[in-house]
Amino acid sequence: MKLGLIGVGGMGRPMAERLLAAGHQLTVWSRRPDAADALLALGARRAASLQELAACCEMVCTNVTGSADVVGLTAPLLEGLAADAIHVDFSTIAPSVARAIAAAYEARARHFVDAPVSGGTAGAQAATLAIMWGGKAALAERLDPIFRCLGKTIVRVGDAGAGQVAKACNQLVMVAAIEACAEAARFAEAAGIDFARVRTATLGGSAGSRVLEFFGGKMAARDFAAGVEARLHHKDFAMLMAEATRQAVPLPVASAVMQQLDALIAAGWGTQDTSRLLAVLERSGGSPVASNSGRSAINEG
Repeated sequence: MKLGLIGVGGMGRPMAERLLAAGHQLTVWSRRPDAADALLALGARRAASLQELAACCEMVCTNVTGSADVVGLTAPLLEGLAADAIHVDFSTIAPSVARAIAAAYEARARHFVDAPVSGGTAGAQAATLAIMWGGKAALAERLDPIFRCLGKTIVRVGDAGAGQVAKACNQLVMVAAIEACAEAARFAEAAGIDFARVRTATLGGSAGSRVLEFFGGKMAARDFAAGVEARLHHKDFAMLMAEATRQAVPLPVASAVMQQLDALIAAGWGTQDTSRLLAVLERSGGSPVASNSGRSAINEG
Protein backbone atom coordinates (compact mmCIF):
# COMPACT_ATOMS: atom_id res chain seq x y z
CA MET A 1 0.00 0.00 0.00
CA LYS A 2 1.00 3.63 -0.41
CA LEU A 3 1.25 4.82 3.17
CA GLY A 4 2.13 8.07 4.87
CA LEU A 5 3.56 8.37 8.36
CA ILE A 6 3.74 11.42 10.63
CA GLY A 7 5.56 11.05 13.94
CA VAL A 8 8.84 9.13 13.92
CA GLY A 9 9.69 9.16 17.62
CA GLY A 10 10.09 6.29 20.06
CA MET A 11 6.94 4.54 18.83
CA GLY A 12 6.65 5.85 15.29
CA ARG A 13 10.09 4.86 14.08
CA PRO A 14 9.92 1.11 14.87
CA MET A 15 6.38 1.04 13.48
CA ALA A 16 7.67 2.64 10.28
CA GLU A 17 10.44 0.06 10.08
CA ARG A 18 7.88 -2.73 10.32
CA LEU A 19 5.77 -1.25 7.54
CA LEU A 20 8.81 -0.90 5.28
CA ALA A 21 9.91 -4.46 6.00
CA ALA A 22 6.45 -5.67 4.95
CA GLY A 23 6.94 -4.05 1.54
CA HIS A 24 4.68 -1.01 1.85
CA GLN A 25 5.63 2.22 0.09
CA LEU A 26 6.17 4.70 2.89
CA THR A 27 6.29 8.50 2.72
CA VAL A 28 7.24 10.33 5.91
CA TRP A 29 7.01 13.86 7.25
CA SER A 30 8.43 15.17 10.52
CA ARG A 31 8.82 18.57 12.13
CA ARG A 32 12.56 17.90 12.42
CA PRO A 33 13.65 16.62 9.01
CA ASP A 34 16.71 14.84 10.40
CA ALA A 35 14.45 12.66 12.60
CA ALA A 36 13.40 10.73 9.49
CA ASP A 37 16.88 10.28 7.97
CA ALA A 38 17.28 6.70 9.21
CA LEU A 39 13.99 5.74 7.56
CA LEU A 40 15.07 7.22 4.25
CA ALA A 41 18.06 4.88 4.32
CA LEU A 42 15.60 1.98 4.63
CA GLY A 43 13.61 3.03 1.57
CA ALA A 44 11.12 5.63 2.76
CA ARG A 45 10.73 8.90 0.90
CA ARG A 46 10.35 12.34 2.45
CA ALA A 47 7.42 14.68 1.78
CA ALA A 48 8.07 18.40 1.75
CA SER A 49 4.68 19.18 3.29
CA LEU A 50 1.70 17.51 4.93
CA GLN A 51 -0.41 18.20 1.85
CA GLU A 52 2.15 16.51 -0.39
CA LEU A 53 2.26 13.47 1.87
CA ALA A 54 -1.53 13.17 1.95
CA ALA A 55 -1.86 13.54 -1.81
CA CYS A 56 0.38 10.57 -2.58
CA CYS A 57 -1.04 8.13 -0.01
CA GLU A 58 -4.16 6.01 0.27
CA MET A 59 -3.71 5.85 4.03
CA VAL A 60 -1.92 8.21 6.43
CA CYS A 61 -0.80 7.07 9.87
CA THR A 62 -0.04 9.51 12.68
CA ASN A 63 1.65 8.90 16.01
CA VAL A 64 2.07 12.16 17.90
CA THR A 65 1.78 13.33 21.49
CA GLY A 66 -1.77 14.49 22.16
CA SER A 67 -5.10 15.92 21.07
CA ALA A 68 -3.83 19.35 20.00
CA ASP A 69 -1.15 17.77 17.80
CA VAL A 70 -3.68 15.62 15.94
CA VAL A 71 -6.13 18.51 15.55
CA GLY A 72 -3.30 20.60 14.07
CA LEU A 73 -2.73 17.98 11.37
CA THR A 74 -6.38 17.68 10.34
CA ALA A 75 -6.78 20.65 7.99
CA PRO A 76 -3.67 20.05 5.83
CA LEU A 77 -4.34 16.32 5.63
CA LEU A 78 -7.96 16.85 4.59
CA GLU A 79 -6.71 19.25 1.93
CA GLY A 80 -4.44 16.60 0.42
CA LEU A 81 -6.26 13.29 0.94
CA ALA A 82 -8.31 11.85 -1.90
CA ALA A 83 -11.93 10.80 -1.39
CA ASP A 84 -12.29 7.54 0.55
CA ALA A 85 -8.72 7.77 1.94
CA ILE A 86 -8.08 6.86 5.57
CA HIS A 87 -6.29 8.71 8.36
CA VAL A 88 -5.32 6.22 11.10
CA ASP A 89 -4.25 7.89 14.32
CA PHE A 90 -2.18 5.75 16.69
CA SER A 91 -1.84 8.59 19.24
CA THR A 92 -3.58 8.71 22.61
CA ILE A 93 -6.09 11.57 22.49
CA ALA A 94 -9.41 12.46 24.09
CA PRO A 95 -12.38 10.36 22.85
CA SER A 96 -14.43 13.52 22.27
CA VAL A 97 -11.66 14.94 20.07
CA ALA A 98 -11.48 11.71 18.06
CA ARG A 99 -15.23 11.85 17.46
CA ALA A 100 -15.07 15.48 16.33
CA ILE A 101 -12.24 14.78 13.90
CA ALA A 102 -14.08 11.74 12.52
CA ALA A 103 -17.17 13.88 11.87
CA ALA A 104 -15.06 16.45 9.99
CA TYR A 105 -13.57 13.69 7.81
CA GLU A 106 -16.95 12.11 7.13
CA ALA A 107 -18.29 15.47 5.96
CA ARG A 108 -15.52 15.45 3.33
CA ALA A 109 -16.02 11.79 2.31
CA ARG A 110 -12.78 10.71 4.04
CA HIS A 111 -12.29 8.38 6.99
CA PHE A 112 -10.70 8.88 10.40
CA VAL A 113 -9.85 5.91 12.61
CA ASP A 114 -8.63 6.26 16.18
CA ALA A 115 -6.31 3.31 16.90
CA PRO A 116 -4.29 3.93 20.06
CA VAL A 117 -1.77 1.25 20.95
CA SER A 118 -0.40 -0.34 24.10
CA GLY A 119 2.88 -2.16 24.52
CA GLY A 120 5.46 0.59 24.47
CA THR A 121 8.58 0.83 22.35
CA ALA A 122 9.41 -2.84 22.93
CA GLY A 123 6.00 -3.84 21.59
CA ALA A 124 6.46 -1.60 18.56
CA GLN A 125 9.86 -3.15 17.83
CA ALA A 126 8.53 -6.69 18.19
CA ALA A 127 5.23 -5.98 16.38
CA THR A 128 3.30 -7.22 19.42
CA LEU A 129 1.29 -4.07 20.14
CA ALA A 130 -2.29 -4.20 21.32
CA ILE A 131 -4.29 -2.07 18.87
CA MET A 132 -7.72 -0.91 20.01
CA TRP A 133 -9.53 0.92 17.26
CA GLY A 134 -12.67 2.91 16.70
CA GLY A 135 -14.22 3.56 13.32
CA LYS A 136 -16.52 2.12 10.68
CA ALA A 137 -16.61 -1.69 10.62
CA ALA A 138 -16.51 -1.57 6.81
CA LEU A 139 -12.91 -0.29 6.99
CA ALA A 140 -11.61 -3.42 8.74
CA GLU A 141 -10.56 -5.20 5.55
CA ARG A 142 -8.42 -2.24 4.44
CA LEU A 143 -6.95 -1.70 7.89
CA ASP A 144 -6.15 -5.30 8.76
CA PRO A 145 -2.97 -5.65 6.64
CA ILE A 146 -1.50 -2.60 8.36
CA PHE A 147 -2.55 -3.58 11.85
CA ARG A 148 -1.17 -7.11 11.38
CA CYS A 149 2.25 -5.62 10.56
CA LEU A 150 2.30 -3.78 13.86
CA GLY A 151 0.37 -5.68 16.48
CA LYS A 152 -0.62 -8.98 17.95
CA THR A 153 -3.99 -8.13 19.49
CA ILE A 154 -6.28 -6.12 17.21
CA VAL A 155 -9.79 -5.30 18.40
CA ARG A 156 -12.40 -3.01 16.88
CA VAL A 157 -14.01 -1.60 20.00
CA GLY A 158 -16.76 0.39 18.28
CA ASP A 159 -17.38 3.56 16.30
CA ALA A 160 -15.18 6.66 16.27
CA GLY A 161 -13.74 7.46 19.69
CA ALA A 162 -14.23 3.93 21.02
CA GLY A 163 -10.55 3.11 20.61
CA GLN A 164 -9.65 6.07 22.80
CA VAL A 165 -12.14 4.98 25.46
CA ALA A 166 -10.46 1.57 25.51
CA LYS A 167 -7.01 3.17 25.77
CA ALA A 168 -8.18 5.34 28.67
CA CYS A 169 -9.40 2.20 30.44
CA ASN A 170 -6.05 0.54 29.74
CA GLN A 171 -4.17 3.48 31.23
CA LEU A 172 -6.46 3.61 34.26
CA VAL A 173 -5.82 -0.04 35.14
CA MET A 174 -2.11 0.06 34.31
CA VAL A 175 -1.11 3.27 36.12
CA ALA A 176 -3.25 2.40 39.14
CA ALA A 177 -1.30 -0.87 39.25
CA ILE A 178 2.01 1.05 39.08
CA GLU A 179 0.87 3.10 42.08
CA ALA A 180 -0.11 -0.13 43.87
CA CYS A 181 3.38 -1.52 43.20
CA ALA A 182 4.90 1.66 44.62
CA GLU A 183 2.75 1.41 47.74
CA ALA A 184 3.67 -2.25 48.18
CA ALA A 185 7.36 -1.36 47.85
CA ARG A 186 7.04 1.44 50.38
CA PHE A 187 5.12 -0.79 52.81
CA ALA A 188 7.62 -3.67 52.53
CA GLU A 189 10.62 -1.43 53.03
CA ALA A 190 9.04 0.33 56.01
CA ALA A 191 8.78 -3.12 57.58
CA GLY A 192 12.47 -3.70 56.89
CA ILE A 193 11.82 -6.27 54.15
CA ASP A 194 13.65 -6.24 50.82
CA PHE A 195 11.05 -5.38 48.16
CA ALA A 196 13.03 -7.31 45.53
CA ARG A 197 12.30 -10.50 47.47
CA VAL A 198 8.67 -9.52 48.00
CA ARG A 199 8.31 -8.90 44.28
CA THR A 200 9.82 -12.28 43.40
CA ALA A 201 7.42 -13.99 45.78
CA THR A 202 4.32 -12.16 44.58
CA LEU A 203 5.11 -12.60 40.88
CA GLY A 204 4.24 -16.25 41.38
CA GLY A 205 0.97 -15.44 43.12
CA SER A 206 -2.31 -13.90 42.08
CA ALA A 207 -0.72 -10.41 42.15
CA GLY A 208 1.67 -11.41 39.37
CA SER A 209 1.37 -9.08 36.36
CA ARG A 210 3.34 -7.36 33.62
CA VAL A 211 3.19 -4.15 35.67
CA LEU A 212 4.72 -5.84 38.73
CA GLU A 213 7.32 -7.51 36.52
CA PHE A 214 8.43 -4.37 34.65
CA PHE A 215 7.65 -1.36 36.83
CA GLY A 216 8.06 -3.30 40.07
CA GLY A 217 11.43 -4.47 38.79
CA LYS A 218 12.51 -0.89 38.19
CA MET A 219 11.44 0.04 41.71
CA ALA A 220 13.35 -2.88 43.21
CA ALA A 221 16.48 -1.83 41.30
CA ARG A 222 15.82 1.87 41.90
CA ASP A 223 16.25 2.34 38.17
CA PHE A 224 14.08 5.33 37.28
CA ALA A 225 15.41 5.89 33.77
CA ALA A 226 12.43 6.22 31.47
CA GLY A 227 10.92 3.12 30.01
CA VAL A 228 7.77 5.20 29.74
CA GLU A 229 8.12 8.89 30.57
CA ALA A 230 5.85 9.77 33.48
CA ARG A 231 4.72 12.96 31.74
CA LEU A 232 2.93 10.84 29.12
CA HIS A 233 1.01 8.88 31.72
CA HIS A 234 0.19 12.18 33.43
CA LYS A 235 -1.14 13.53 30.13
CA ASP A 236 -3.25 10.42 29.57
CA PHE A 237 -4.66 10.54 33.11
CA ALA A 238 -5.53 14.22 32.77
CA MET A 239 -7.57 13.39 29.65
CA LEU A 240 -9.20 10.46 31.44
CA MET A 241 -10.25 12.60 34.38
CA ALA A 242 -11.54 15.39 32.10
CA GLU A 243 -13.70 12.90 30.19
CA ALA A 244 -14.95 11.36 33.44
CA THR A 245 -15.85 14.81 34.77
CA ARG A 246 -17.67 15.65 31.55
CA GLN A 247 -19.74 12.47 31.86
CA ALA A 248 -20.16 12.75 35.68
CA VAL A 249 -18.55 9.33 36.18
CA PRO A 250 -16.94 8.90 39.62
CA LEU A 251 -13.44 7.36 39.48
CA PRO A 252 -12.20 7.38 43.09
CA VAL A 253 -9.08 5.25 42.54
CA ALA A 254 -8.11 7.15 39.40
CA SER A 255 -8.58 10.43 41.26
CA ALA A 256 -6.09 9.37 43.93
CA VAL A 257 -3.60 8.22 41.31
CA MET A 258 -3.98 11.55 39.51
CA GLN A 259 -2.89 13.33 42.67
CA GLN A 260 0.21 11.16 42.89
CA LEU A 261 1.06 11.84 39.25
CA ASP A 262 0.60 15.56 39.88
CA ALA A 263 3.09 15.33 42.75
CA LEU A 264 5.55 13.43 40.55
CA ILE A 265 5.40 16.11 37.86
CA ALA A 266 5.67 18.90 40.45
CA ALA A 267 8.86 17.26 41.76
CA GLY A 268 10.44 17.63 38.31
CA TRP A 269 10.47 13.91 37.48
CA GLY A 270 8.26 14.02 34.38
CA THR A 271 10.95 12.75 32.00
CA GLN A 272 11.76 9.82 34.28
CA ASP A 273 9.88 6.54 34.49
CA THR A 274 6.46 6.31 36.12
CA SER A 275 8.02 3.92 38.63
CA ARG A 276 9.18 7.19 40.26
CA LEU A 277 5.80 7.09 42.02
CA LEU A 278 7.73 5.22 44.70
CA ALA A 279 9.83 8.31 45.35
CA VAL A 280 6.64 10.39 45.68
CA LEU A 281 5.55 8.12 48.53
CA GLU A 282 8.99 8.27 50.13
CA ARG A 283 9.00 12.05 49.94
CA SER A 284 5.54 12.36 51.48
CA GLY A 285 6.58 9.98 54.24
CA GLY A 286 9.53 12.14 55.20
CA SER A 287 12.21 9.67 54.19
CA PRO A 288 15.15 10.78 52.05
CA VAL A 289 14.79 9.86 48.38
CA ALA A 290 17.66 7.73 47.14
CA SER A 291 19.10 7.76 43.66
CA ASN A 292 19.76 4.54 41.70
CA SER A 293 21.64 2.95 44.56
CA GLY A 294 19.83 -0.35 44.82
CA ARG A 295 18.87 0.42 48.45
CA SER A 296 15.60 1.67 49.82
CA ALA A 297 15.36 5.22 51.06
CA ILE A 298 14.12 4.07 54.44
CA ASN A 299 17.20 1.91 54.97
CA GLU A 300 19.43 4.86 54.17
CA GLY A 301 17.84 7.05 56.83
